[in-house]
Amino acid sequence: MPRPSYDRGVHRARQAPWTIGGLVLIALAAISWGTSGSVMTVLADRAAASPLLVGIARLWIAAILLLLATSTTAGSFAVAPRDRWRCLAMGACMASYQAAYFTAVTLSGIAVVALVAICSAPLVIATLAPWLLGERLTARVRGAQALGVVGTAILVAAPAGSFDPSARFLAGTLLALVAGLAYALYVLAAKASLARSAPLPLTALTFTVGAALLTPALLWTEAPLSQVALGWPWLLYLGGVATAGAYAIYTVGLRHVPASVAGVTTLLEPLTATILGVALFGERLGAAGAVGALMLVSALGLLIVDSR
Repeated sequence: MPRPSYDRGVHRARQAPWTIGGLVLIALAAISWGTSGSVMTVLADRAAASPLLVGIARLWIAAILLLLATSTTAGSFAVAPRDRWRCLAMGACMASYQAAYFTAVTLSGIAVVALVAICSAPLVIATLAPWLLGERLTARVRGAQALGVVGTAILVAAPAGSFDPSARFLAGTLLALVAGLAYALYVLAAKASLARSAPLPLTALTFTVGAALLTPALLWTEAPLSQVALGWPWLLYLGGVATAGAYAIYTVGLRHVPASVAGVTTLLEPLTATILGVALFGERLGAAGAVGALMLVSALGLLIVDSR
């Protein structure tokens, strides 16, 4: 099958060397995302917030803040004409990720869904990036990917209980795969768009589309206004810091880092979530979890060596 053609700007972008600065920005974004699980635990305990409502609220808060930030910049909402359809596609991917992930959690549990969704995304990105973006994976990046995915699997699966191969469980696992695919396609589309469009307007328009597409899901949410009234400070954090801020710096970092490298680096999200679970909620890491964490850190070290 012939490789899709892009303009010369994309070709130059794919050949540019990637930087430690871009890697740091993506790592900071992943660490910020890793706090979402702890905040969701607090929201469920204090506001009886449903995961789906949290997903909608965080997208709208992020969209509003990103739109306000974009309106103050030079060029404002200027997005390259050929990237406008990608904004629609990226918004659909973001909405699909939220809906699929949170629904899967109710069917299969947090541990299994996190394992399937988070581990599948870097593999999908690495598989499609050479074909869609022309990226070449070095031996160190491939090694980092293997270490990261296996380390994440051990880290997430170690504390989990036994699996229940029921129809409900399998449906949740399938939805987790859909979530991982949606996120991977978002990253690939964003990387292709960043050769022509600025990160901030691209992210603002993407989240606006995603929030609008996901809003009808409120029809299946019980007492949404009551949940928002009880949990608004935590929702503001999720939307403003862990979503708007995190995705803004992630998109800037993605401009300077290959999509496949970004996919591995975002595996810091489950590591952060695990560390917070141990520190704040008395969860146990165990020997297997410690090995998984060490493998994740080693994967990041390989990426840093590769960039040099």
